[in-house]
Amino acid sequence: MSEIPAEEYLCTRIRRTEQALMTHHEAVLRGYGLTMTQYTVLLTLSREGGMSGAQLARACGVTQQTMASVLTGLQNKRLIARETSPLHAKVLVTSLTDQGQEVLDRAYQEVIVLERALTDAFTPAEHAAFCELLDRATTILARQTPQAEARSARPHQ
Repeated sequence: MSEIPAEEYLCTRIRRTEQALMTHHEAVLRGYGLTMTQYTVLLTLSREGGMSGAQLARACGVTQQTMASVLTGLQNKRLIARETSPLHAKVLVTSLTDQGQEVLDRAYQEVIVLERALTDAFTPAEHAAFCELLDRATTILARQTPQAEARSARPHQ
């Protein structure tokens, strides 16, 4: 088996890209007093409307416990409001406040600058191909990731 230099590994390149993206977004969002997860919650609520904590956790890729903490922080900043669901008395539905929408709009104007710069770095055909390749890589990564149930079913060695 031939040894592949670490700098040529696709996973290494993906990780470096992800780190650069997160570093950029975190620096921008810090100016608005937001974490990346908080920003994602605000963006999701802006696009989807009222959602439960469980729905937001799934949409943002975090645990329900993490989402509960994120929502408490956003509520303390008055960026979201939480009301009892008319369908389920034990479920709180989260929505953006006017202040939350204003903060999101301002932060988005800075975040979108990077999106536009990345888009402009490619021809339309390259952009479409790159998006397709990233989607394919994401699908493979998801398929290769062991599920918690499968890991717990394996005998411990």
